[in-house]
Amino acid sequence: MARGWIAALPVIVAMAACTSEPEPGQPEPPPPSDACGASEHQKLIGLNRAILGGGALGKARLIGPETAVTADYRPDRLNVEYDEDGVITKVSCF
Repeated sequence: MARGWIAALPVIVAMAACTSEPEPGQPEPPPPSDACGASEHQKLIGLNRAILGGGALGKARLIGPETAVTADYRPDRLNVEYDEDGVITKVSCF
């Protein structure tokens, strides 16, 4: 049993180092950017993505549960995330 804890110790230490809280004395991270205008589209959350047909949001990126997306940071890009039922769950700049 003790060997299991010893083997798991590096993993536990690594996970503890991955907290999102800033260290004391460090400045808070800046708030998320709204360069893409996501704040104007928060009313879409809870609605079905079908309402977005016909390019209603221009070049917004629609992200479903099985959608592969790039990890590049573009604060001017509007992202609309939806669940497996097609319900919009998040609207953000990414």
